Amino acid sequence: MARLIQPVRGMNDILPDEEGVWERVESAAADLFGRYGYRRIRIPVLEKTELFRRAIGELTDIVEKEMYTFEDRNGDSLTMRPEATASVVRACLSHGLVHNRQQKLWCSGPMFRHERPQKARYRQFHQINVEAIGHAEPEVDAELIVISARLWDTLGIGAVLEINSLGTPESRAGYRTALVDYFDKRRDELDADSLRRLERNPMRILDSKNPAMRELVAAAPLLVDYLDSESRDHFERVKTLLSDVGVAFSINPRLVRGLDYYTRTVFEWVTDRLGAQSAICSGGRYDGLVSQLGGRDTPGVGWALGIERVVELMRAEGFDAGEAGPDAYVIGVGDAPRRECFAAAERLRQTLPGVRVRIGPPGGFRAQLRRADRSGARYALIVGDDELAAGKFSIKPLRQDREQELVSFDELVSRLDAETAAKQ
Repeated sequence: MARLIQPVRGMNDILPDEEGVWERVESAAADLFGRYGYRRIRIPVLEKTELFRRAIGELTDIVEKEMYTFEDRNGDSLTMRPEATASVVRACLSHGLVHNRQQKLWCSGPMFRHERPQKARYRQFHQINVEAIGHAEPEVDAELIVISARLWDTLGIGAVLEINSLGTPESRAGYRTALVDYFDKRRDELDADSLRRLERNPMRILDSKNPAMRELVAAAPLLVDYLDSESRDHFERVKTLLSDVGVAFSINPRLVRGLDYYTRTVFEWVTDRLGAQSAICSGGRYDGLVSQLGGRDTPGVGWALGIERVVELMRAEGFDAGEAGPDAYVIGVGDAPRRECFAAAERLRQTLPGVRVRIGPPGGFRAQLRRADRSGARYALIVGDDELAAGKFSIKPLRQDREQELVSFDELVSRLDAETAAKQ
């Protein structure tokens, strides 16, 4: 017997029993985005490596350690996308979508990062992204946060919102000087990564995942003390708008996010129910990213949620999508009845697109009836020699205490149509 081929570590199959929860998340998100006027965009999995180096930053963990990068046959360096925002902006620039225009977009799909697999965090993982490009007003920052809050309400899960402001690159210059001075005096307490980042990007030290650095980082100067007045006013406006619509939040002055392109508003939705990986949705404003990638100065703001983490949280909250049973399970014994079962099932699917019809494998009548009952079907539709002779069907309720009836196809359609409408 040939050796079984196992999946690549950290790249998981999503099985049919799990799919119901995924569909719930994706359909709720798509419906919500449409209500707010966001349109879907689909982006490729492969991009030129330069895109992520320029957008995310050379000294981030993603670019330094986690990207799946390779050279193709032409010698071009390509990377499987580790995140979607840079790709969405690239797509907008490639097709002129942001030239004197505003865009509200969303996308979903797999991302790839080579890191240690752990609970709800994998090497191939899936995200839903929402991006508003060309919008500078704090109302759009607040709108995006509210959309995420409404999504949690719809899905019935709980999370805590943390927000902060990073200000502008100009306002961060003074903060950078203070941060370098602080950490430089404590070089002997810095790990190797932090020492390397000290000269080129000291704010990345604040994003350190090393527990030994926790107290040192906690005592560092606060960015909020160095914000310019415009950034401060912008942040106050965002907080006021969130309070006006009842979205609770806490200020986290150490929240800097792990990507270089963020400016001003940043936020995370966190939970204590997923172990060390507490964030389920993160985002913020990226006003310099479009120009960084070759476009004109154009503001932008967005967020991404990890579908695996949201699904895991929904399970922790007790959500069970279950498998929807068929509306009708068609039963026939013998060659001619089975042919009629096949034809009748297809006519039902064409006539009533919303009705789920299933035909089980051949077998004795009682065995097929047991399968129909186990499937969760509401009705068994029976085709035997008597039904064939009469040109009708026997309909047997499986979830109600009612008698079996002999009906025509038109009567069958009316019955299923009426009960399906009532069920909805």
